Parts: sequence; structure tokens; C-alpha cells
Amino acid sequence: MDKEAAIMKVLSEPIRLRLAVLLAMEGEVCVCRLAAAMGEPEYKVSRHLGLMRSAGLVQARREGTWMYYQLARPKGAFQLHVITLLKTDFDGHPAVKADRKRLKQADCK
Repeated sequence: MDKEAAIMKVLSEPIRLRLAVLLAMEGEVCVCRLAAAMGEPEYKVSRHLGLMRSAGLVQARREGTWMYYQLARPKGAFQLHVITLLKTDFDGHPAVKADRKRLKQADCK
């Protein structure tokens, strides 16, 4: 139950929940584009992504100076259900619609 609780705890913070939803819907995304989509500074988004990574919810890869994040492969039925929920049940949420719109317009410089 500790791993499941850790995932729920991480997702209980609104910024991290929005990040998880974006990653579930969009796949791998650069942290600079996530920051633009969220309207938050990169350092803040990176800090939240680091907490999500510690909980095993996301994984990262470096390409040059940029970090790219995606949801980690599910390590069991619970995590698979959470990812499915993130992909399907938040699509109509106004905050998610706005985040996805900004994400599509975001460009890293």
C-alpha cells in the first residue's frame, strides 16, 4: 500500500495533477513546454516533476540542455488504472483544455 499511497499523495497537489494529466494525454514533453503550458517558472515545474519522479510516476531523459518527461510504465494494475483515469476523465476539464491549448503553442527557446 505504500507505493499506491505515494502516488495518491503526489497527485493530491493541483500542479502535479495537471502535469500528470498533460503527460498522460500528450506523451513525452519537454519541461520548458510544460512550464509554458502551466504558466509557471521552469524551476517550479522541475521541482514538482522531481517529486513525481521520486514516487515512480514519471521518468525523464536528457537531450542536450533539455529534460523530457513522460509517465512511467505502469508497475501494476493500480498505476495502470490511475494512468487510464488521467487520460480519459480530465479531457473536458476547463483547466486541462487551457493547459493543452498553451502546450500546443509553447516553444522552447
